[in-house]
Amino acid sequence: MRGENVALRNFSLTIGAGEHVAILGPNGCGKSTLIKTITRECYPLAQPGSTVTIMGESVWNVVSLRSMLGIVSNDLMAQCTREITGLEIVLSGFFSSIGIWPNHHVTEKQRRKAADVLRFLEAAHLADKPVEEMSSGEARRMLIGRALVHDPRALLLDEPSTSLDLFAQHELRGNVRKLARAGIAILLVTHHLSDIIPEIDRVILLRDGEVADDGPKEEVLTAAGLGRLFGVKVELAHRDGYYHLW
Repeated sequence: MRGENVALRNFSLTIGAGEHVAILGPNGCGKSTLIKTITRECYPLAQPGSTVTIMGESVWNVVSLRSMLGIVSNDLMAQCTREITGLEIVLSGFFSSIGIWPNHHVTEKQRRKAADVLRFLEAAHLADKPVEEMSSGEARRMLIGRALVHDPRALLLDEPSTSLDLFAQHELRGNVRKLARAGIAILLVTHHLSDIIPEIDRVILLRDGEVADDGPKEEVLTAAGLGRLFGVKVELAHRDGYYHLW
């Protein structure tokens, strides 16, 4: 529940290690609540048979869990408001913070790892740039870097293209494809069909807090099914591994 509202109900879902999965649905369908449940910001109601198991464990030290799951969300994006540099955002992944604070001790090993991540993302030129001078796309790339410093087993992307222009969306998708090909599991939550990169082969549709459909991308992404999901008649096109909806 979120406040007085039931966000997820009669919900059963299994995602295998190493899978590239997209969770698609309209606003308010429970997508972000699902992500917060996986990251232990929300918990299932205490009912018989109600449980969440992550990587085989039902009880986690949250700090340990977050070193295994890289998280990129709009909540984190909203916190990037201070005069901090791109390198500091990436380094802050070691401390589960946004930016480096006086009580943080940054080691040379951590600095080398952050520099390696920036090079991998082709963003070394942003290391010394203050976040307040970055575009939304550049800042989002820094958050991806922040999520990667622990070499996570999976990357959770919650509505990653929000507020990005066309060029930044293209750049973001290229980076996510690169990560998927590098062997990092991708869990993408979105309501934009064009965010679903070719490497994602499984799609889960959410509606009103329940799983409406779950299966191979080619079977789930149909005009009829998406029309029912969003409650409007749609047309669907498929080109170069991407799906487009209007």
